[in-house]
Amino acid sequence: MGRLLVNADDFGLTGGVNRAIIDLHLAGVLTSATLMARATATDEAIEIALSTPSLGVGCHVVLVDGEPVLPLPEISTLAAHETGRFHATLGKFLMRLLTGQIRAAEIQAEAAAQIFHLQSRGIALTHVDTHKHAHMFPAVLRPVLRAARAAGIGVVRNPFEPVWSLRATPGAPWVRRTEVSLLRRLEPAFRRIVAEEGFTTTDGAIGVLATGTLDAATVNSLLSAMPEGTFELVSHPGYNDADLARAHTRLLASRETERTALLSLRQFPGIELLPFSGLHGDGRPEKAR
Repeated sequence: MGRLLVNADDFGLTGGVNRAIIDLHLAGVLTSATLMARATATDEAIEIALSTPSLGVGCHVVLVDGEPVLPLPEISTLAAHETGRFHATLGKFLMRLLTGQIRAAEIQAEAAAQIFHLQSRGIALTHVDTHKHAHMFPAVLRPVLRAARAAGIGVVRNPFEPVWSLRATPGAPWVRRTEVSLLRRLEPAFRRIVAEEGFTTTDGAIGVLATGTLDAATVNSLLSAMPEGTFELVSHPGYNDADLARAHTRLLASRETERTALLSLRQFPGIELLPFSGLHGDGRPEKAR
């Protein structure tokens, strides 16, 4: 069977998200999490990461719907002048990005600042990804990779879902299915840039289409269909609490469902679970070389 990296996004978003991540890791079904540098419970997440070295930790670079590390004058095209925060939606961010209103240098500088913020706290980062998968767009990907490479990081999430995984995902809304399918057209450019920048990645991400609808039945369907290869299961587990409600995330009730669903991984002992630190060179697990 295949190899699977099970990653939880939004580490540091709230205490309930942090608690779900550590509980799932200790249960043996979650191998890594990507940490937000500037979120409500980032300090708590850093403490958890430092006390749990078996949990792989990457940087969840936030360029949309969050608070920057750098001051506004240094990222004047990236953040909203009215609030000092990033633009609230991916649509607004993309509109500005695709019309040349966001400077690549500012993306690189902010990504570098977020990475440095976590590394300076003692976190040995294994990889990078981005909030809302913003790095699937070439104009974001290259500056993020250059920031990561300068910090000694050489692994990035492949945010594109394979066709077999899309077919094995029941219950996803047709609008999201259409969006995810159309965005797959960006994958060739992604792979080219990743190779040019000397990074390692996986054969694809599963669970992206199921974001918001990932339940035990979907996990079972995905893992039953998974072929040979190395894939990442993208997840957003959490415990619902007052902090999560205040976070204004669209993934509210679904975080509890995802937390429970990930426990289904124990029904597939033949699948090798590994952290991102297990990837080496050409994307194969290090011990497989």
